Amino acid sequence: MKNHPTTGTQFWKRPTLGRRMFFRHTASAIGGYFLLPSRPMETIAKAAPALKATAKQVIFVLMSGGPSQVDTFDLKEGAWTPAAFRPTSYGPIRWPQGMMPKLADQMQHLTMVRSIRAWALVHNAARTWIQIGRNPTLSGSRIAPHIGSVIAMESAATNANALMPAFVHLNVTTGPGNGYLAPDFSPFYMSPGGGGITNSTHPTGQSRFNSRISLLESMNADLKTSAELGPDVQETFAFQQGARKLMYNPEVDRIFTFDQNERNRYGPTGFGNACIAARNMIRARAGVKFIQINQGDWDHHENIYSTTGNAHLVVMPQFDKALGTLIEDLRNDGSLSETLIVAYGEFGRVPGNINAGKGRDHHVQQAAMFAGGGVQGGRVIGATSALGDSIIDSGWSRKREIRAEDIEATIYSALGIDYTIIRRDDPIGRGFEYVPFSDRDLYGPINELWG
Repeated sequence: MKNHPTTGTQFWKRPTLGRRMFFRHTASAIGGYFLLPSRPMETIAKAAPALKATAKQVIFVLMSGGPSQVDTFDLKEGAWTPAAFRPTSYGPIRWPQGMMPKLADQMQHLTMVRSIRAWALVHNAARTWIQIGRNPTLSGSRIAPHIGSVIAMESAATNANALMPAFVHLNVTTGPGNGYLAPDFSPFYMSPGGGGITNSTHPTGQSRFNSRISLLESMNADLKTSAELGPDVQETFAFQQGARKLMYNPEVDRIFTFDQNERNRYGPTGFGNACIAARNMIRARAGVKFIQINQGDWDHHENIYSTTGNAHLVVMPQFDKALGTLIEDLRNDGSLSETLIVAYGEFGRVPGNINAGKGRDHHVQQAAMFAGGGVQGGRVIGATSALGDSIIDSGWSRKREIRAEDIEATIYSALGIDYTIIRRDDPIGRGFEYVPFSDRDLYGPINELWG
């Protein structure tokens, strides 16, 4: 932090790493993309993707609101640090053990990535950006599917008889969806409470539902065999069939049924319930490939260290108990090695002293936590300055800050999906890139996660 020479107002100096790239490629950076120094676009050949293929499914925890990286995954201590944090070292990782003891117990399985920079500091834009892996304000992005929908499409051939949809989104009712892809690849929204799958029953009961379905099937029989059946109608029938597989299905119901003892283990919170459901889906081999769990609120402009409401000291233990228990359970049943877990938010928080409202405002510097899926734990990738306001070591082969597109490529690579694919079936005829510009090697996986 520096003082303005005229006004004396404190401001943040732009990080040294990447400053030259920022000014050199201002226009493309605004669009969310930049070219690496000395590598103009016309000379970059298509990258040969090196896929890890170490994971069968992904759990993506969106820490909604923008968690303070200097209080979580990139802990920086100062006069602002509450005594309750009890900072403790675990090898190279400095950790707020007092707030997150359960994750501390799993530290040998966790890797902190500290050289991440957000593209935007507006909640909706930044949150959408990390879910679709591209700038949501660009015209082509309006048709862009969620990362989970791309994964659902990629797994369709081997997932035809799966118990559940490949993409499940927990604890929200809306968000980026299937984009221009078929409705089959839409997210299945659910907010589990332990009482089964409550949003898939008919108000007049199963018997009445079955009779109505039988009537509908008989009415549609000729239509389904018609040679003139269009793709929109075919998609509708397929979507209805997929939905009916979830209704009155005891196997599905068991996944979302758990008692109070189990809720207490994970913490009696919505996030805890979602983590239980995620574990159950994986244990049931239900065919779910991408589970997103939204957890928050981490938007603490004021009273960040309060012990009431949704302040940091309240949200952190909830996050810790649920996610720490989930990782422990997956490790114990052997599923962690095939489940990639990613946790981060849309951006970070201003490092250093807290503001006048005793909180932290938005900041582009952020950090993420990775576990499972073959990731080597107990390590740190990237390093920031003593205050945490700039990157001093990117910690990976590309020698620049890590962006949302790189994390997107990492998720695809972990699942064995070619992140350089460009589909030519998009309705606007521009070609849909799984990861923007990755075919020219501008973005790519954080391979250092695997050692």
